[in-house]
Amino acid sequence: MMQSVSTRKVYAPRMASRLFIAMSLMASAVVWPAVSAAQADAYPDRPIRFMVPWPAGGATDVLSRIIAQKLGERLKQTVIVENKGGAGGNIGTTSFIREKPDGYSLMMATSSTNAANPYLYARLGFDPIKDFTPVAYVAAIPNILEVPKNSRFNTLPELISEAKKKPGTLNFGSGGVGASQHLAGSLLRTETDINIVHVPYKGSGPAIVDLVSGQLDLVLDTGSLAQVKAGNLRALAVASENRLPALPDVPTFAELGYPKMLASAWYGIMAPAGLPAPLTDFLNQEINAVIADPAVRQRMEEMGAIVSTGHPPAWFANFVQTELVRYEQIVKNSGAKLE
Repeated sequence: MMQSVSTRKVYAPRMASRLFIAMSLMASAVVWPAVSAAQADAYPDRPIRFMVPWPAGGATDVLSRIIAQKLGERLKQTVIVENKGGAGGNIGTTSFIREKPDGYSLMMATSSTNAANPYLYARLGFDPIKDFTPVAYVAAIPNILEVPKNSRFNTLPELISEAKKKPGTLNFGSGGVGASQHLAGSLLRTETDINIVHVPYKGSGPAIVDLVSGQLDLVLDTGSLAQVKAGNLRALAVASENRLPALPDVPTFAELGYPKMLASAWYGIMAPAGLPAPLTDFLNQEINAVIADPAVRQRMEEMGAIVSTGHPPAWFANFVQTELVRYEQIVKNSGAKLE
């Protein structure tokens, strides 16, 4: 059974001064019993570990490395990205929550680890709310409905029309049962009232290969924008509130009459539970400055990300709780369940 989910403490507003951080950390003796003023004011005085609970090369890894590099420059300290994938992100995440809440361990949380997985796995290994300190929201990469370049479907209405005329004849691929493509495809079935067949793969890569070759009818993916730009796939709709800067000519599902068809993989930086509020606010300010950097923002948008800056930790904490509630129904509708 899933561990209980409870509302965590909302942290104080941001505080910019490093001197204030030093004084506040000294006062937080319960959390850091032996922190001197000099040590606190010098934060960070050693490398910061940045956990990515997914293998190298994926969207989570790429986003993390973009941010880690710039954050290291701002803090004048090395930020080391550490990949620890497996079990849909659960292995690395379970390992991460055992780290000290001292600002030297951060993790790129995703909608999979902290919103969908609690309903997919009977033995999760962590509480998606109580075991974390939300630090900073980063971005979302919307699912894009893609078809082969030679597909007979040029628009979403054409695809939906045929799916309703011939139920069960069209298929959609995913990176596996419970993967973001699967959940997005299930949401598409619900919101458009069509019957399309799920074809799970061992990873999204093989699914996209078969989509390009025409063996699949469609995929709702977050990581194949390059194939669209290269002309190997055709994008019919984006599952976000606004159009993607990288695909300005592709309409959203809302524009086509399906406002509840919202499916994005979101990304945000967490620390272990118990990170002192002043340090949480300081890191939030620094990370927001990183993702507001024009060069960083451009690199993320080229990946298909919708970047959102300036959110305080309390906003991110509330967002995670809202998403956790929303994904319960999405996973239920998909019928997905993993041990």
